[in-house]
Amino acid sequence: MRRIIVVGCQGSGKTSLALKLGQKLALPVVHLDVLYWRPGWKSSDTASFRTRVTEAIAGDDWVVDGSFSGLAFDLTLARADILVVIDRPRWLCQWRILWRSAFDRDTARLDLPEGCPEQFDWKLMREAWRYDTERAPVIEAERLQYGADVPVVRLKRDRDIQGFLDSVPMHSQ
Repeated sequence: MRRIIVVGCQGSGKTSLALKLGQKLALPVVHLDVLYWRPGWKSSDTASFRTRVTEAIAGDDWVVDGSFSGLAFDLTLARADILVVIDRPRWLCQWRILWRSAFDRDTARLDLPEGCPEQFDWKLMREAWRYDTERAPVIEAERLQYGADVPVVRLKRDRDIQGFLDSVPMHSQ
């Protein structure tokens, strides 16, 4: 398990899990948000974003934080050893987004690009609320199209996530 993708709704805990896996396995973590968003929360053009993703996953060892289905999931999934899907209740993801936007505003986060501060965003809340009906089916369809043979681990609760982390052998040097 040297090329891992962690996907899930905004606020599901995918960045936290990706960072913990990266630390435990001594793997670089690729935050797709950092590669996609430009200062001021401006979108990247698709071609340059795909180029940045391709360069970021060119190595043999990485943890990818996010899917960006429709834009880059085909690139990451084609090289992945495992796909970890975090499937949390909507209310929990909503709560975490609200908490983050209210209390983590001034906290530096590795998964946020420079010039893109944490802020409350109704669009993000709406996307998170609709994730199960709008994004998850697209991610699943792309998984079947581009990586049907990639093993999938689905995690729903904190104890599932901790159990998965505990089952991953520590990187030995």
